[in-house]
Amino acid sequence: MTIKTGLNAWRTRFICLPWRLAAAAGAYRGEGPPVNFVIENADWAIRWVGEHVRDEIEALRPGTVAVTTQPQRLARRLVHFGSQYMWLSWGRHMSDTNQFVVSFFHGKHADGPAVSRHIDEFLDSVPRLARIVTGARLIEQRLLDWGVPRAKVVRIPIGVDTRLFQPPTPEQRQAARARLGIPEQALVIGSFQKDGVGWGDGMEPKLIKGPDLLLDAIGRLRGDLPVVVMLTGPARGYVKQGLESMGVPYVHRYIQSHADLVECFHTLDLYIVSSREEGGPMGLMEAMASGVPVVATPVGMAPDLIVDGITGGLADTCSGEVIASKAQALVALPSTRLALLRRRAREAVMVADWSVVGRDHWLKVYQPLLQK
Repeated sequence: MTIKTGLNAWRTRFICLPWRLAAAAGAYRGEGPPVNFVIENADWAIRWVGEHVRDEIEALRPGTVAVTTQPQRLARRLVHFGSQYMWLSWGRHMSDTNQFVVSFFHGKHADGPAVSRHIDEFLDSVPRLARIVTGARLIEQRLLDWGVPRAKVVRIPIGVDTRLFQPPTPEQRQAARARLGIPEQALVIGSFQKDGVGWGDGMEPKLIKGPDLLLDAIGRLRGDLPVVVMLTGPARGYVKQGLESMGVPYVHRYIQSHADLVECFHTLDLYIVSSREEGGPMGLMEAMASGVPVVATPVGMAPDLIVDGITGGLADTCSGEVIASKAQALVALPSTRLALLRRRAREAVMVADWSVVGRDHWLKVYQPLLQK
């Protein structure tokens, strides 16, 4: 046992002892669902995953799953943390009368010292975990290579609402562009993920999300194509500044709800995922469900869903030059082949529809643990 691990164990066992004894004695007396999914107090991916999983299982097994932002008083429950970061913040303070499940979607030691330390702390906590859920084969194999037992790892895709995100009709596409002031003849490229540091203007790039690669790719495309870039979300200042310096027009929309993204996808001819590390991302699945061709770096779920040239464009490395080359290849496809690619992309992403993802959480994770 390392010194760090020993100190963590001492703190968990003795500093938290009064709470543990109280929890074990029945301090949590409220009646409620046996499964509690822990989400953050923010309207973003972790909340959406927890709420969708709850809603889908509610249709299968009413009263089974609740979502919570305050897990500290839970005891004798199956507690699913929506991210490994939340688990490390809360888990040490919680009763071992619970069974713990954690979603681990992305991260590797090469991502930097802070991430590397976090991963080591997470791996130290694995003995307390009943299951670890991850969305991509790439991350699944990474966990196994780190020594996580095969029996604890479950791969379930990050979900998408395929009823909400659907290919637009020609009329819907035209109306969406008109409302956002985008010329009909423009080649509209979308990038909807936060790629700046912090929650302000985002002038400092979050390089793990690849905003520099995005700008590099667009710079290579703009000479031959009438490119307009569609951006959403906060902290996009670095990308906006780069587009302005290149003279590339863009539209930046701050959405009020997740459903507002639908219209944004309706404007697109192409969506780019330029990240150096991902768990999904959600934009990948939402674009494919919307019938938008995607060019992605080989991260997260992209290698699971994209067959290069068949369901999208998959770069073999994180390179702006390669992203641009893949984008040019898709744009140059004859209309009949492009229409076929759009249909195949939507068919491929149906494995991540929330109805499938919710059922898999029940059948592969919650039901087996509740039967123990």
